Amino acid sequence: MGNPAILLKDLDISYGSTKVVRDVNLSVAEGESFALVGESGSGKSTVLKAIAGLAPDWTGQISVLGQPRGHGPDSGFAKTCQMVFQDPYGSLHPRKVVDAVLREPLKVHGLGNRDARIAEVLNAVGLDQRFRFRFPHQLSGGQRQRVAIARALMLEPKVMLLDEPTSALDVSVQAEILNLLKRLRAEQGLTYLMVTHNLPVVSFMCDRMAVMNKGEIVEIADAKQLHSGDFSHDYTRELYAASGAEAV
Repeated sequence: MGNPAILLKDLDISYGSTKVVRDVNLSVAEGESFALVGESGSGKSTVLKAIAGLAPDWTGQISVLGQPRGHGPDSGFAKTCQMVFQDPYGSLHPRKVVDAVLREPLKVHGLGNRDARIAEVLNAVGLDQRFRFRFPHQLSGGQRQRVAIARALMLEPKVMLLDEPTSALDVSVQAEILNLLKRLRAEQGLTYLMVTHNLPVVSFMCDRMAVMNKGEIVEIADAKQLHSGDFSHDYTRELYAASGAEAV
């Protein structure tokens, strides 16, 4: 493992007067695929939002590729770190064709060769060029999530935050998207921090995982332990036992 791609120290996150994440300490190495797992409401998605700049009420330290994360918008950060959201139906503008969705980050950052870059990234996510001028309602859920992944890749980030990226998709499509994400990580040297409640997804996608319960990390484990079920914390063992019937 190399230097930390994501470093969280003493991270507390609040919504109003309610503290929802407490004392999170985490280091994700460059090139690693790391999972945050836990039940709904455990705080795992909130951690991603804080890193992405979408949950500004936090204390502690957040750094990505050695750069401290401020509390406000940071256009330079967008080139380093991008987020893929859970809902491919809500994350794309309904009245913008795919070409416009992918072109926007290039325009915002003043980058050239836009047509070539759009064609390259669509190819990388397994969509041919006929999809460029379609609207989101003309795409399936899996195709929309491919577009969302393509949009996240436009600025060539090295770190990707993945918030339950397949949970809103049909089971038949989930494996396609997971295979795509796995291939992109290998081809582009990406670091993933993935939120999921599905332990088989962790086993397939990730090197390590942090288990969250009620806003705190209760255990950090090697994903290989998912094959043996050898965990130290009762809550992790309960999650593991409950996941036995799930499938990727």
